[in-house]
Amino acid sequence: MEEKASPPPQGCSKPHLEKLTLGITRILESSPGVTEVTIIEKPPAERHMISSWEQKNNCVMPEDVKNFYLMTNGFHMTWSVKLDEHIIPLGSMAINSISKLTQLTQSSMYSLPNAPTLADLEDDTHEASDDQPEKPHFDSRSVIFELDSCNGNGKVCLVYKSGKPALAEDTEIWFLDRALYWHFLTDTFTAYYRLLITHLGLPQWQYAFTNYGISPQAKQWFSMYKPITYNTNLLTEETDSFVNKLDPSKVFKSKNKIIIPKKKGPVQPAGTQKGSSGPSGPSTSSNSKSSSGSGNPVRK
Repeated sequence: MEEKASPPPQGCSKPHLEKLTLGITRILESSPGVTEVTIIEKPPAERHMISSWEQKNNCVMPEDVKNFYLMTNGFHMTWSVKLDEHIIPLGSMAINSISKLTQLTQSSMYSLPNAPTLADLEDDTHEASDDQPEKPHFDSRSVIFELDSCNGNGKVCLVYKSGKPALAEDTEIWFLDRALYWHFLTDTFTAYYRLLITHLGLPQWQYAFTNYGISPQAKQWFSMYKPITYNTNLLTEETDSFVNKLDPSKVFKSKNKIIIPKKKGPVQPAGTQKGSSGPSGPSTSSNSKSSSGSGNPVRK
């Protein structure tokens, strides 16, 4: 337990953990405000566990997934941020163990006889396009296994596109959001694992590969701890729409209009100068008329 409580020396002293995390621990520990970088060390899976999983699910596990489980039976790495003496859990990188690599089926809460199933949500109107391959299906056409629950923000799934019996070459990695829409991530598990590590396990990083992107709150964290990935342009394209910009000429536009007449106000004595520059007789008479005119009602 003491070794797990001190992950930094653990990552430096154990080469297999350093290879497993691709050296990301050193990058996180050198980032400002980052604390409690923790790796839960898990023993490698035995080959009979992989064979029993394949026989139970009638699926051939991809070779890169096998190699991963032969190195560690699952993966879980977390890190936190210290703000104003408060420690906030932020990053989370997780891959389920073999025992939790279960098929995505309807939950027990939908166990009523007439309750809808995931297969009832099938919609064939959105099929394959030039941008993305054909989406997975909840029915027997696809076999789906959950790799990561994403802390309730969705599910990353290992998808067999050809149904059972499932072959290893027919697998892809997809993201299922909370609205049960599918989003393609990668062709192989190895490519997905690199995305997981290079995105530092930031909250909702999977939504960067969707059409609607990550939330504004998540973008704040992304701006502080930028992912080490070539997909950072997905974040910078729309950052201007979330940045408050102060334009003084627009904010104080109404006040400027009020200030302009006040500057012209001192010019008004010019009218009196015109009256004074003229003959003294008419000017005095006009003033006397105005004064007498204004004074008559008072006298009455």
